[in-house]
Parts: sequence; C-alpha cells; structure tokens
Amino acid sequence: MNSALPLQCVLFDLDGTLLDTSQDMAKALNQLLVERGRKPLPYEAIRPQVSHGARGLLKLGFDMEPSDPAFTTFRDRYLALYEQCMIEETTLFAGLDQVLHYCEQNDLRWGVVTNKPGYLTRAVMEHLRLWQRAACVVAGDCLPQRKPDPAPMFHAAQMAGVDAATCCYVGDAERDIEAGRRAGMRTVCALWGFIDEGEDPQRWQADHYLERADQLIDLISNWHRNGLGSVEL
Repeated sequence: MNSALPLQCVLFDLDGTLLDTSQDMAKALNQLLVERGRKPLPYEAIRPQVSHGARGLLKLGFDMEPSDPAFTTFRDRYLALYEQCMIEETTLFAGLDQVLHYCEQNDLRWGVVTNKPGYLTRAVMEHLRLWQRAACVVAGDCLPQRKPDPAPMFHAAQMAGVDAATCCYVGDAERDIEAGRRAGMRTVCALWGFIDEGEDPQRWQADHYLERADQLIDLISNWHRNGLGSVEL
C-alpha cells in the first residue's frame, strides 16, 4: 500500500469490536442448551466465543462442528432464539460513540464488515440508529466469500467510494486482521473485544493494538492528517 495516502475510511468488525453483543448471544445459547436438556453455561465462558458466531458457540455448547449432520438444525434454531433477544442488552462499546462522531465531524467515512448474517446485522444496527450513519455495511452473506478472505474488505471500500489502501480495519479476531492485511489496509486489534485468554493476538501482526476504543481517535486523526504510514501518537 502507498503509506503516504491519508486515511479516508474506518471499517469495523461488528460483534466484539463495534458492538458488545455478548449478553444477548450468550442468552440465546443458554436457551438452546436448556431446550436440549443441558445446563446453561456461565457468561464468562461464553463471551470469548461470541466473535466466532453461531459456529463458535455451537462448538462451545455442544462440541458440534459444521460437518455434523445436525449442525444446520442447531444453527438455525440458535439464530431464531438470538433474533428474539438480540436488542435487549446490545450496546456500542464504551468510547465508540465518540469515535463515530469524530469520523462524521472530520470528513472520515466509517462502515462495518462482519460475518454476521445480513438480516441480523441490519436489525441490530437499525435499533441502535447506526444503519443510516454507516457509509457501507458488508454482512456475511453479501458475497460468496467471508473473512478472512479480503473480498468483503474490497467490497466495503467500493461501497464507501474509497480505495482500500485508504482504509483501516478494526477487529478482535485473527480473521479480521488477516482480511484487512490481505486487502492492503492498516489493521487495528481491538483488545477490548471477545478474545479468549488462550489466544495470542500479538501473533496476528496487526499494525496497532489498542486496549480501549477511545484510543482510536488519536490514531485515526494522525493517519487522516499525516498519511497511513505515520505512527506517532
């Protein structure tokens, strides 16, 4: 990428980066466990798997892989349960409201690239009044490819009317960082997200690692003014 280019667009993963969806997703998993005659799991055990979506949660709750003959049935039931409770506890992570306002007030576009199904993505973003504010939203079923493939990243940049090389991508999973890097974007690891204690985010080779979402403002401000190759904060 041409590191002299100024930042024009900030892209976010959804679950575990932009939104804290963990309480609602955990509730749906525990409802499914109870339906199937199993004991509910503690929230603390579920939270680190939320970024991995239904696949990760079904692995945690039922030790079930996508190759299992019953996987589709369980996944569809989980999604139906989640849809019923998905707006009860979900909120922006602390500091992200200020980040979005900063972007909107400083000629920076922002958007979302997520593996979450489109109908759920739209519903939760509309509830939080984010849908109309975003320059682009690419959900998991928009394209044949999903993260870590870079295709959704390129599609988001095209929707936002910018070059991928002028974007940064913020995510809390290895596939997020890989997808951003493969698209030639600057990458930021959201350490506030749903990262399992057994994972080592430093191995993902993100350009920056941030503990708090509000730290994004200084970083994107610098990239916007000085070009994406700059690192001074």
